[in-house]
Amino acid sequence: MVSGRTSRSSGADHRLEELGIQLPPPPTPFGSYVEVLQTGNLLYLSGMLPVVGHKPKYLGRLGKELNAEDGRDAAHTAGLSALAAVKQYLGSLDKVTRVVRLGIFIATAGDFFDQPRVADAVSDLFASIFGPEKPAVRLVIGVASLPLGMPIELEVILEVAG
Repeated sequence: MVSGRTSRSSGADHRLEELGIQLPPPPTPFGSYVEVLQTGNLLYLSGMLPVVGHKPKYLGRLGKELNAEDGRDAAHTAGLSALAAVKQYLGSLDKVTRVVRLGIFIATAGDFFDQPRVADAVSDLFASIFGPEKPAVRLVIGVASLPLGMPIELEVILEVAG
């Protein structure tokens, strides 16, 4: 790194490449809303679901139809959808300066209690892309059901460079 300049190798887009992560197509709405909305330097994402190409990757509840590993993969998939939406909107993930808030809603059977480990899949993904030095605040909630029968829905708020 040269003083006054940011090395390309330190950017989120480069880390995505280094990790061999290919983003899915950006998600499209399942209803009357937009996927991404910016106000000031905050970028709000609509609920991100574990979809690829507008098709659910997983359906069901953790602790019933799905196990914790399925949940972790669903959370990771929803995280990739979020990254794809952000990249499409901003043109580059390098414009993200911090993940401000990450809400992970997990559809579970009543006796499933491993929500934090499931949520770590998306927290760890974002830390690997945007850097572990600025962790987001996080909320993890188990719920009875989520839209379209999917097991995970993410709420994401990002800070972006002006």
